[in-house]
Amino acid sequence: MSETSHTAARRRKPVRRKRALQNGLPYENATSGKNAIKEIEKNLRAFGASSFGAMEQYDTGDLLVQFEWRNLKVNISVSGKGYAAQWLRRHPWSYSMRATKQDYERRALEIGKVARYSILRDWIKGQITAVECGILSFEGAFLGHIMLPSGETMLDRVEQEKLLALPPPTH
Repeated sequence: MSETSHTAARRRKPVRRKRALQNGLPYENATSGKNAIKEIEKNLRAFGASSFGAMEQYDTGDLLVQFEWRNLKVNISVSGKGYAAQWLRRHPWSYSMRATKQDYERRALEIGKVARYSILRDWIKGQITAVECGILSFEGAFLGHIMLPSGETMLDRVEQEKLLALPPPTH
């Protein structure tokens, strides 16, 4: 190695990589729900779904995804509120922040609303993969979300009939 290239190599600064926040949540830096919805649709179409739709319920703020596969209708409703609550536990508001507590909580809800798209994309992709690999049946993968002729999901019926009345947790 020549003298000049050896000296230049010693002067290079090491590349610093960003480390993930220790108290960060997966998906908290997600940027777009539209791309995730397109990917969900692409994956379901490749899986053989005969229909697909996604919409936002403005009154509740829930994301609703529906699809049909071999005459089985699936209805998945996702809220961003649970994610927002978890994000606030990991990133608590303090008086030293520039935002009011209400503005900070609104920001957390917006983060949750964006994150739910990516979470749902990955969950559906995982369920489809499990079905394709024979790990789960379609019914096993989406059982709680399969719609009954009455319009309610299997999970709604199970909860209504108290078929899984689990004992309260002991701590």
